[in-house]
Amino acid sequence: MLQKVKDIIKHYSLKELPVEGTLYKRTYCSKRELGTGEPCGSAIIALYCDEPPSVSLFHKLTSDEIWHFYGGDPLRLVLLYPDGSSKDIIMGNDPLKGQYVQFVIPAGVWQAGHMVEGGTYSLYGCTLAPGFTPHMFEAGVSEDLFIIYPDRVDDITRFGCSNESITMPEDVDSQGKGV
Repeated sequence: MLQKVKDIIKHYSLKELPVEGTLYKRTYCSKRELGTGEPCGSAIIALYCDEPPSVSLFHKLTSDEIWHFYGGDPLRLVLLYPDGSSKDIIMGNDPLKGQYVQFVIPAGVWQAGHMVEGGTYSLYGCTLAPGFTPHMFEAGVSEDLFIIYPDRVDDITRFGCSNESITMPEDVDSQGKGV
């Protein structure tokens, strides 16, 4: 593991997000709740890198998710829309080359992400309103995604989930603390 990656992981106390595989830390969870018991908002900081392996396997949420690029090397988001279409988004710190520093993934869109090949690390964050709860998460099982998105076989093979772990544990995070 590169020293800089190791230092970032230690600095933010990043840990692996179950099912999805991303190194992350919840940095904020609103103390205010909606009538459903969900927090009004939440935020994470996260890292993609090769060692230790950190990617985001296909999943979708019931809330829009706002992505923010913070630093390092560009990352790629693979988006699979309900109508069968798909899109790649490159997030990075060079907006004049078409890279996004912020991007909104609509609720119900399958998403996966990883650092662009040849990079060292990608540091980013995500915010949600309402805030994240395990109930809003659904893992993208490869076999199901192959049927709807046959043109994305390579991405689904690489970033699809198995049937073995598709639900987020209830205790994934309980309290958010600032970075």
